[in-house]
Amino acid sequence: MTTLSSSASPRVVRELADDLAVDADLRDRAGKPPFDEVSRLREAGLPALLTPCPQDGPDAPQDGSDAADASGSDWRTACTAVRDIAAADSSIAELLAHHHALSWSPRLFAAPKSAAALELRAVHEQWLWGGDIELPDAQTGTDLALTPTADGYVLHGRRPLTAGVAVADRLVHLARRTDNGEWVAVHVNPAHPGVSTEPAHDLLGQRLSGAGAVSYDDVPIAAHQVLGAVPVDEHEISPFTALAPLTRRLLLVHVGLGNAEGALSEARDISRALPRPALVGALDTGADCGPPPTDPYLLLAYGELATAAHTAAAVVERATEALAHGLETGPALGADERAEIAFLVGAAEAVTAKAALHITTRILELTADTPSPSPSADPGLDRFWRNARALTAHSSAEHRLRDIGEHYLNGLH
Repeated sequence: MTTLSSSASPRVVRELADDLAVDADLRDRAGKPPFDEVSRLREAGLPALLTPCPQDGPDAPQDGSDAADASGSDWRTACTAVRDIAAADSSIAELLAHHHALSWSPRLFAAPKSAAALELRAVHEQWLWGGDIELPDAQTGTDLALTPTADGYVLHGRRPLTAGVAVADRLVHLARRTDNGEWVAVHVNPAHPGVSTEPAHDLLGQRLSGAGAVSYDDVPIAAHQVLGAVPVDEHEISPFTALAPLTRRLLLVHVGLGNAEGALSEARDISRALPRPALVGALDTGADCGPPPTDPYLLLAYGELATAAHTAAAVVERATEALAHGLETGPALGADERAEIAFLVGAAEAVTAKAALHITTRILELTADTPSPSPSADPGLDRFWRNARALTAHSSAEHRLRDIGEHYLNGLH
């Protein structure tokens, strides 16, 4: 297993992002399941790096393993890594975003001692997590049923859209027990013959995120695979456990922001390289380009887009800090603190969605007349727009703003 120190991880992430950027457009157009990309992630040690920092204290595993040798990142470092990867390839960043959010599942749902042991195993075996951790009260229903048996449970049903099913080593779901109606979080090995996956094809955007449908045909679930119960009543559920959907939502905001920043950066490089009148004496000096762009409308456009990106980044950073504090607080987190975190995450979603769609649309207009020597030299900026559309399709800014307004005006959680 590749392990990374905290000082080495930013460099490794930057190198991986540079590597992914080289052929991002070609891979996006091919739209194949991201097996090769996941191999690159494993070689760089990203599955182990993008997990919670190892737990210390009495709840740490007492089996002789050294938690200090494990990898792991704090929340802020993981968000930065996802955002940096997204600027190069937001599909792979989405895969990592779901992975990191789901890697928190043991700590959020399970008992501390069993969670610590499971996290350590996941890091040592470089598990890539996939699945869905939406809380029951946020779902329209479930088609996953967990039936008790003499020696555990069996899982049956189908999830139509699940993150990372094409490449995940472990899937996390919420299922409903058939005996008492209780919701529980479970983790499943997708290699079991009773598990069948159907990777999604012909997606508008985010084509390499490994998403798809997954079906379970009476798959055996041992007791240790049940992470814990998830109460539906908001007065019963722990505010710390209720952070689960917020981790996923905010990480996807970082994906969207990184995608917009990557689009703006590539468009800037293209605009800088546009043919311009040569400087006086350029023929004598051998210069092959003119002065920097001075078109006032072009400067105004890039000023507007850069400001939109910086504004979104500021809102996202505030939400990131708040959620980091909530995760560090742990089970002692209060309901009011959790509500404030949700408020900030919702604001980050609304602001970033608007900025990302505007930036990725506008750069297509700014670079539309760029001469291209051949079709193969197309910079492929349309992928940023398609990815932005895909990332915002299932999260209505109007709904988020309404929830924010109700919290701000009426104080509702």
